[in-house]
Amino acid sequence: MMQPMTDAAHLPLAGLRVLDLTLARAGPTCVRHLADWGADVIAVLPPGEGRDVIARDGFDFQNLHRNKRFISLDLKSAGGHAAFLKLAARADVLVENMRAPVKHRLKIAYEDLKPLNPRLVYGSISGFGQDGPYAGRAGVDQIAQGLGGLMSITGEPGRGPMRTGIAISDVASGTVLALAIMMALYDRQRTGEGRFVHTSLLESQIFLLDFQAARWLMAGEVAGQMGNDHPTISPMGVFPAADGPVNIAASTPAQFERFCDVVGRQDWLEDARFSSTRRRTEHREALNVAIAEETRKRPAAWWIERLEAAGIPCGPILTIDQVFADPQVQHLGMATPARHPRLGETQMVASPINMEGLETGVRQVAPLAPADTDDVLAEIGYSAAEIAAMRAEHVI
Repeated sequence: MMQPMTDAAHLPLAGLRVLDLTLARAGPTCVRHLADWGADVIAVLPPGEGRDVIARDGFDFQNLHRNKRFISLDLKSAGGHAAFLKLAARADVLVENMRAPVKHRLKIAYEDLKPLNPRLVYGSISGFGQDGPYAGRAGVDQIAQGLGGLMSITGEPGRGPMRTGIAISDVASGTVLALAIMMALYDRQRTGEGRFVHTSLLESQIFLLDFQAARWLMAGEVAGQMGNDHPTISPMGVFPAADGPVNIAASTPAQFERFCDVVGRQDWLEDARFSSTRRRTEHREALNVAIAEETRKRPAAWWIERLEAAGIPCGPILTIDQVFADPQVQHLGMATPARHPRLGETQMVASPINMEGLETGVRQVAPLAPADTDDVLAEIGYSAAEIAAMRAEHVI
């Protein structure tokens, strides 16, 4: 059961001031980590776009943009740019995920802001990198999945390239940038200076290839599609039970021996084809067929109970609704409660980070309009008359 939310003033990032210029998914994923754990995040939206985006107040926007304040500000106008510079002068962190050249055109790049605020940590996500032949190209998750090799190893052999079921490049790059920002803040304690930190969808996607990338770089092996089978270990995959599929991973020699005992096929241990991890992988197809003949005789729960008792990793394959009904998921509190003025009592995906003694959650939903504009401008010294004039000129 989840504990009551910790007061924002006692969360680890309390007092950290963050300017949020992000859009889509990668940048907001980064900022959500900071906002969830107590940072004072000010999201800056163009006046017209802000109204259009926030009016949707849908599940995706709310899940990405909780726990922050919103202002409208036209960075292309002289007045809006001047106000932004005042905000940047007081910020600890700025996060953006525009195409690399855009921030230079708007004169809000790191080199523009560093003279005003040498302590600023400036975090950027691009599609393909801050420079190089693709720097000016727009990038989205699926393009990075293809260019970064993921689609070539996802799915079943012979079925053609396949994307993953989530925006994995976006989420990975946002999380990697949040880590980079925290490293830069830690370094700032020593040096007194901020710095420019950045990643891209492409770099983060290639990083996620992990051992598949290492197979090529260090062994010259080009990985292909393996469907539900593990690329280099067997048996590890999806097998048919009497009432549906089940995941089984008897990957080590000891686990395979215990698996044979549970299945009642000790003869597999004497089969030369299955005598080692390498041999089992070489004869994966025959082994999978043999295992399937046994597993389909019993329901999934029967196998899970006995394999778990034998110390063999296994588990069901759940739909999203079943995931959130699972007792362990409910124990972990991965659905965090929220109250929305239009949607009422609802839930959002919880932070996966656990800090003992602290509990984050949805302190503030994304507003239906950029309602914090006046308050934020007043905080940096604008009078009520100046704010009214800015609104009349459509700067805000």
